[in-house]
Amino acid sequence: MRVEINADDYGLTKGVTDGIIKAHREGCVTSTTLMMNGLSVEYAVEQAKSNPALKVGIHLVLTWGRPISNDVASLVQSNGKFRYTSSYREMDPPSLADVEREWRAQIEEFKKTGLTLNHIDSHHHVHAWPPLTDVIIKLAKEFEVPVRYADTLKEYPEICWTERIWVQFYQDGVNDNLFEQLKEEKVRSLEIMTHPGFVDEDLKENSSYLFTREKEVDVLCRIQIPEWVE
Repeated sequence: MRVEINADDYGLTKGVTDGIIKAHREGCVTSTTLMMNGLSVEYAVEQAKSNPALKVGIHLVLTWGRPISNDVASLVQSNGKFRYTSSYREMDPPSLADVEREWRAQIEEFKKTGLTLNHIDSHHHVHAWPPLTDVIIKLAKEFEVPVRYADTLKEYPEICWTERIWVQFYQDGVNDNLFEQLKEEKVRSLEIMTHPGFVDEDLKENSSYLFTREKEVDVLCRIQIPEWVE
């Protein structure tokens, strides 16, 4: 089985970035996804270039911080920040033209870094929101890059990075038995979503998922990848 262990939120803060790099250098994290509107993007890019074995994708954002574009009025509040939150499924769908414009801008900004775009996923899995399915398919095909699996994309296996995603390595699910659980999965490829990081003041101000990130760093640096993993 091909297993991709991806760390979300790269570039969100310096502490998160440092935790991801540690979990890659000393642990089993194989890839990460960069938030182009994060608070520590330049530092994250520098660290990625210093660790070329770390595959880097993009973490498309619609539910945190500020947009990259200046012309997506339907997506923002009066303070200029995105109006969508992690509870976006309870909100009215956005302007698809604005979503495409903003996500395209984020991808183009990523390309300017000189990093190779490995794959696409999104903050709070917003790319898996049914109203946005056509947008994410269009961008994946245009930029010729695979996308994190979602049930809304199961009819498009040709653009999915893996056959399935494992989201249980989160909160109380963060433990050393990860690979024992994965052995039961009957797929050829699987992505493990993780969120390692070190808690800094910026993270306290911008995320509710805090000290479990440090536990994730410890666990991901401790567990060993078994021989049956490709």
